[in-house]
Amino acid sequence: MKWIAIAFIIAAKFIVPVLIVPFPFAAGWANFVLDTVDGDLLIPLGLDDGPYQLIDKTADWFTYVGMLIAARHWKIRGPVIVLFVLRTVGQLLFFLTGAEIVFFFFPNFLEPLFLIYATIRHFRPEGVAEIYTRHRVGIWVFVVLYKLQDEWITHVGNIDRTELITDLFS
Repeated sequence: MKWIAIAFIIAAKFIVPVLIVPFPFAAGWANFVLDTVDGDLLIPLGLDDGPYQLIDKTADWFTYVGMLIAARHWKIRGPVIVLFVLRTVGQLLFFLTGAEIVFFFFPNFLEPLFLIYATIRHFRPEGVAEIYTRHRVGIWVFVVLYKLQDEWITHVGNIDRTELITDLFS
């Protein structure tokens, strides 16, 4: 029974990124939530960390491709392409070396930028370019600060967020 749950979660990790192309807002955020909780589900279900990391990083790259395709006509397509290439280099280095620290040096700025833009686009489609332009400095400061701390916690410190949050409030 556990393997059915594992198979379902892994399938979702590859299906949801495809849905980002037609549904950037809903599927983008669904993917973010799934990617946040998948390890907390898959590893206790019995998937070893080694195979999990390979599956997770491969599914992440599918997500980046979905974001790249979805943003092909957006005002931010230039930065999206650059951030896609940056993270792809990190992904390749991880697959070649197995060293998670490469993700800190090749951070995933693509996902938070994409989610912010997709959210603005979803709620204010007629003004998305103007809103982004007006707030781009704040958006980029948030993206960089958020993602650098995230990459450090996840790939350098290897800190479990559940434990971190629990420790903060206990």
